[in-house]
Amino acid sequence: MANIKSAKKRILVNKTKADRNKSIKSGVKTAIKKVYAAIDAKDKAAAESALLAATSAIDKATKKGVYHKNTSARKVSRMALAVNKMA
Repeated sequence: MANIKSAKKRILVNKTKADRNKSIKSGVKTAIKKVYAAIDAKDKAAAESALLAATSAIDKATKKGVYHKNTSARKVSRMALAVNKMA
């Protein structure tokens, strides 16, 4: 454990931020899984609504600094491509 007061504070702050990031990332992963589950079920309407929700979650995570903008763009692009390929 750290001895210096500022180092102790950094440990606490980093833990708080890590917990926040973990929660946000978990929510994004869940939203992405819902999109691909709807694609596997061949339900285009559900896939499109899930895509909208997932895109929103990813954009919010990017805005908060959890994801890099290129990472989020890649995730959204791949999901949109998968939904658009549905017949």
